[in-house]
Amino acid sequence: MAHSPGSAGAGAPDAGTPPRPPGLYKAFAASLTGTALEWYDFAVYSAAAAVVFPIIFFPASDPLTGTILAFSTYAVGYISRPVGGIVFGRLGDRIGRKKILVITLMIIGIATVLIGVLPGYASIGIAAPIILVLLRFAQGVGVGGEWGGAVLLSSEYGDPKKRGFWASAAQVGPPAGNLLANGALALLTVLLSEEQFLDFGWRIAFLASALLVGFGLWIRLRLEDTPIFKAIEAHGERPAAPIKEVFANELRPLIAAILSRVGPDVLYALFTVFTLTYGIQVLGFERNEVLTAVLIGSGFQLFLIPLAGAVSDRVNRRLVYGIAAILGALWTFTFFALLDGDNQLLLIIGIVLGLACHSFMYGPQAAFIVEQFSPRLRATGSSLAYTFAGVIGGAIAPLMFTVLLSNFDSWVPVAVYVAVAGIVTLIGLSLGRNPHATEDDEYRLLLEGSKV
Repeated sequence: MAHSPGSAGAGAPDAGTPPRPPGLYKAFAASLTGTALEWYDFAVYSAAAAVVFPIIFFPASDPLTGTILAFSTYAVGYISRPVGGIVFGRLGDRIGRKKILVITLMIIGIATVLIGVLPGYASIGIAAPIILVLLRFAQGVGVGGEWGGAVLLSSEYGDPKKRGFWASAAQVGPPAGNLLANGALALLTVLLSEEQFLDFGWRIAFLASALLVGFGLWIRLRLEDTPIFKAIEAHGERPAAPIKEVFANELRPLIAAILSRVGPDVLYALFTVFTLTYGIQVLGFERNEVLTAVLIGSGFQLFLIPLAGAVSDRVNRRLVYGIAAILGALWTFTFFALLDGDNQLLLIIGIVLGLACHSFMYGPQAAFIVEQFSPRLRATGSSLAYTFAGVIGGAIAPLMFTVLLSNFDSWVPVAVYVAVAGIVTLIGLSLGRNPHATEDDEYRLLLEGSKV
């Protein structure tokens, strides 16, 4: 039977903590770059689906139907994520974290660039929307395999006792990507007329993703695989059927990880997506006023997310996560109760505090999910948890908010929905386990010993 470092337990002799491996900061940057590209695409695609795609790719339908069809291609990107999680999560435990991260980054980047050069309906007819859907599907597959590997790349290079901070690299991607995307769109809006933006300007925003892809590939190709995977590989412990093993032996950790993600995903969808609709259509804010508030909140998250990860290294991670889930649910009720259409400062403060609650869930989240699984099954377990939770959490939340508001003509059911999502997260945290840092240390020491 292969040696299993994780079985050594608390009674194992203290051989000391191995030195920090070279390339740690490169791993942090490589992890952040991939998720930033994912969310850059997220924000650019959202804007294009609302304004450009109904005209360029679905002109045969009426405007409302065209918009619905354009947003349906957006949903395809979520639906396809579990495919990427299954395929690349498994490969991450079989062939290594680095290799899959190179492949997934290329898939996301190539698909995004191809959308930027895709001819419209006027040029190639029905083939245009069909190809758009296929490219969106490919993006989702790449994203589904990206997160699990990105989290492991930074966290398995870093000190396991500081995993909350190092794993937060992948979590900084959403606010970073949102800021980059909205900055690019704002610049294009200033430099181009509306006609020019519809003609070619929107394509520039998609083509610009090639810069992020190039930078990410440059870093990732220069890195070795993580010390943990190299130790697993050296000692012949790579799983033959990782998906089967996760469901057979680590089902409770998988359920805990999936449920823990629901609350943060729903809260983020509320304060970054639904507030645009609610603030403009119900409260009467101008679009740029709401967008400015979201961008300010995203700016704060660049610092709050790693801070929250670091705090969770010093305080019980599940406790930090759980308190933030409760505060996020309570603040949602307060936010809607206080908000009106005449006070932008209150809107900004409300969104900043809402995203602060999200940060203190999202910062520790990557480390919490990674720590649920044994090292040899981490890529598979983390990827499955991320992609499945994304479908039941973030993917349907904006639609559910809209349906609830339309049917009840009140914000109360929306806030209740967020509170229920928070309760789901608390259940996930209660099912989870606390960190087992010795698992990583023992693998690192095995790797150091094999070099002697």
